[in-house]
Amino acid sequence: MNKRLLALLGVAAVVMAAVVFMNLEAKPSAGDTALKTAWGEPDLQGLWAQKYQIPLQRPARDAGKEVLTDAEVAQREADREKQAATAPKRGERIAPRGTLEDLTGAYDTTFEADPFENPRPIGHRTSLIADPPDGRIPRLTPEVQQRMREMREFQLALMQSVEACKKSQDIACFGVKPGPVSPRRAEPPPYYVAAQIMGDRVVNRADGPEDFGLSERCLSGQLPNIGGVHQIVQSPGAVSILYEGWQRVIPITTSPHVPSQIRQWRGDSRGHWEGNTLVVDVTNFSAKTDYQGSRENLHLIERFTRVDANTIEYVVTMEDATAWEKPWTVEVEMAAQDATANAIYDEPRCHDGNIALKNMLIGARMDDKAYAEGKGPDPATMCYLLCGTGNPEYAKSRMEGRGGGAAIDGTPASSSGRGQGSPGR
Repeated sequence: MNKRLLALLGVAAVVMAAVVFMNLEAKPSAGDTALKTAWGEPDLQGLWAQKYQIPLQRPARDAGKEVLTDAEVAQREADREKQAATAPKRGERIAPRGTLEDLTGAYDTTFEADPFENPRPIGHRTSLIADPPDGRIPRLTPEVQQRMREMREFQLALMQSVEACKKSQDIACFGVKPGPVSPRRAEPPPYYVAAQIMGDRVVNRADGPEDFGLSERCLSGQLPNIGGVHQIVQSPGAVSILYEGWQRVIPITTSPHVPSQIRQWRGDSRGHWEGNTLVVDVTNFSAKTDYQGSRENLHLIERFTRVDANTIEYVVTMEDATAWEKPWTVEVEMAAQDATANAIYDEPRCHDGNIALKNMLIGARMDDKAYAEGKGPDPATMCYLLCGTGNPEYAKSRMEGRGGGAAIDGTPASSSGRGQGSPGR
């Protein structure tokens, strides 16, 4: 029962997000008068999405190269088309019908967009990271690396008794060494479960809501939002941005941030204008969030600039001396979208943390009851994660970074990651 519910998580979100990206055509050009609001401020309003497919980090093959030639871009477009035709897909099930792996594999590319099926053209830049010059996220501090190792050890301990992992190395079972039920199963996680270590669930347990990842609790929207869709609306004294599933209001003010003891999921934003650029300072994040290893000490400086009627340049600098050895900056070119074609965009789409989460917890309690009555297996041997799609090759590609989030060894997200903060898509 739990597995069925897990397999259906996020269906609506993925389908509707795919609709948004089906139309990436720019709006017709407008004169300069259209670039100011009625009250004289720069006009950022509209529906915007990342214009080009560019990895967050510079891949090793492009080391030392900031920009691709036209010929290289054309070759990579051809390579992507070829990969799309041959790459393993989640729906290509090889497990025996009726098994756990087969059931999970039923959540296929009908609902989850394939990583190679991308409507965006490949960009000339080799990374969205503009600074440091190497196009890579700076090294994590020893403290963050240790936190990730401890979380990984806890994750593996709870997976070692799972029956599915004795015959599979698919996604959640990757790196698991089969063994007896770990005494750590009764322990709380060493840190708050904020990061999705492998782009999927982290803790193989369903004792309460906080055993689940933030996305399954409808708390996945976070800053910085790199590569996502932005619907911007302005009024005198405020700028509102509707992202995919959540909204943010930025006051235009010179007032200070809220007191440091007040912490928020998406931080505290304060905006002001510097010429034609909206500059937003964001602090006061909660320790229950995680962006590439940074938690409550994350500090963002965002810059939104309307380059022309069809383009916004979004630049964001991430600072946190407790997480990275130095600050780093991302630059994203965003193109205007057709609001009519994307009218479904602002429809709320998060069901994970509503009915589904409640049902998964109910299912886990039913498993506990069945085991106590001698009518079912020990829940410690059951998989509450996505333990099998029936396609090891697909799992391998996920573990190499296509799933987004921090890598399995605790390093920052792969340059080809496609989750939040890893916009390879």
